[in-house]
Amino acid sequence: MRGIEELSTVIEPAPLPDFVETKHVKDLTERAMGYIKAGFPIHFRGASGTGKTTLALHVASKLERPVVLIHGDEEYTTSDLVGGEYGYHLRKVIDRFVSRVLKVEEDMVKRWVDNRLTIACKYGFTLIYDEFTRSRPEANNIFLAILQERMLDLPIRRGGEETYLRVDPNFTAIFTSNPEEYAGVHRSQDALRDRMITMDLDHFDEETEAAITQAKSGLPRKEAEKIVKVVRALRESGACEFSPTVRGAIMIARSLTVLNGHVKGSSGVFRQVCQDILASETSRVGSKSNQAKVRELVKKIVKQYC
Repeated sequence: MRGIEELSTVIEPAPLPDFVETKHVKDLTERAMGYIKAGFPIHFRGASGTGKTTLALHVASKLERPVVLIHGDEEYTTSDLVGGEYGYHLRKVIDRFVSRVLKVEEDMVKRWVDNRLTIACKYGFTLIYDEFTRSRPEANNIFLAILQERMLDLPIRRGGEETYLRVDPNFTAIFTSNPEEYAGVHRSQDALRDRMITMDLDHFDEETEAAITQAKSGLPRKEAEKIVKVVRALRESGACEFSPTVRGAIMIARSLTVLNGHVKGSSGVFRQVCQDILASETSRVGSKSNQAKVRELVKKIVKQYC
C-alpha cells in the first residue's frame, strides 16, 4: 500500500473546468497525444500566458492516469525529485523473558521517503514537470536514463537490493518551459531536449482567445471579442516590453463583471481597467515611462475598437 507521503502528491485526472477546446486547441491536443502514443515525452515551450500548463493538464486528463505535478525550482537537487532521508524511525524492543532481568534494545535509523518522480515512475503515473528549466540542469540529469532506457537510478541508501527501478510502461512525462531568455531560466541539456518532442506555443488565434475570455469571465461573447481586439491590437503594435496575452483579456473581463463596467469606449471604468491591467502586464515592475506610454496607446486603441 502506498504511504501518505506518496498519495499526497497525486492528482486524480479530470476534465478542467471552463476549458475551451476550439479547433486550434484540438489540433494541438491531437498532435501531442499522437507523440505520446508513439512513446515520446512532450515539451510545451512558449512565453508566459500562452497556455502551456493548462494544455499540459488537459493532455494529461486524456491519458486517464493519476497525475504527479512538479514545479521547477532553482533550489532543486536530484534528491528533491527522487527522494531522500527524512526524519528517523525508532524501534524499541523490551525483553521480559526472564522475570528478574529487563532487557531493552533500541534501534534508530534514518527513514527514506520517495519523492514525486520516483512515485510517478514506480506506479506509471503521468508526470507534469512545469517550467522544468527553472531547475538547474544537473538536477534534471536523472531524466536521461528514465526517458531513454526507462530506468531510474536509485541511491544505495534507499534500502533494498536493487539500485535501480524499472519505469512502469504507463509512465508518461509532459514538460513545460519558458524561452531561455526569461529571467531565472537555465539552458537545458542538449541530451535531454533530444529525448523529447518540443511543441512551440504562440498566442492563440482570435477565436480561441475570445472563447477563453468569455468562458473565464461570463461576459457576453460580443463584449469578450471587443476586449480581445484591444489586447491583440496592443500586442501587434510592438510597443511593449512584454506582449500582452489572453491572461490580460481575462483579467479585464473579470474585473468588469465585479465593477459593473461595460465594454464601451465612452465608459471611464472600462478605459481605466484596460489601462491599469495592460500597462501592468506589459511592463517591468517600476518601469514608469513604459507604463505611461502603454496607457496612452491603450486609450487610443479603446477609442478605435470600442
